[in-house]
Amino acid sequence: MSEATTNDGTIEVAGKKFMHDSAGRLVPVELIKPQHLLEDQTVRKIVKHAQDLSDQISRFRGHTFEDVTSFAELLAEQYGATVGGKKGNVTLSTHDGLFRVVVQVADQLAFGPELQVAKKLVDDCITSWSDGARTEIRALVEHAFQVDKQGQINRAALFQLRRLDIDDDNWRHAMAALGDAIRVVGSKQYVRFYRRKSITAKWEPITIDLAAA
Repeated sequence: MSEATTNDGTIEVAGKKFMHDSAGRLVPVELIKPQHLLEDQTVRKIVKHAQDLSDQISRFRGHTFEDVTSFAELLAEQYGATVGGKKGNVTLSTHDGLFRVVVQVADQLAFGPELQVAKKLVDDCITSWSDGARTEIRALVEHAFQVDKQGQINRAALFQLRRLDIDDDNWRHAMAALGDAIRVVGSKQYVRFYRRKSITAKWEPITIDLAAA
């Protein structure tokens, strides 16, 4: 018995069309409600366009990094100079100052076992301060070490803790342990695009994110 899958989700078996249901069972197309068939067709159409757009953006992103890298290598070859900061951050602008491409390299961080030591030391500080600890510091500490639903520590709040200027030896030990807990486990490149109507106007991002479009 021959079987062939088509792009519309149907499977032809012995000249008759079937579709899989969500349980993996083959259902004759003529037994599927018209509204369910229409829903299936609508989703397939949208997802096809979404996949094509995703592939196009992926290729565009790759070409963008290649173009920036080629430009940087050309400058280095001609002038013996590099473009950008230590981590590879680069900002390129058009001659008229109206368009800008920004490539940023961000460290991907993880936290080692020292984090639990820092948490214990911070808790000890809060306890020893008793009523002398300001409410906002207590709230910040609780927020910083709180784990979200994905099991992730609030990194921004932890870094905010490290910026607090507190004259306490135990606090300084806690912040030292927190600093030792930080691990750079990799990096990720981001590219952003900006434009403005004139050199005195504010920069506006060119949106590619579907949710922000």
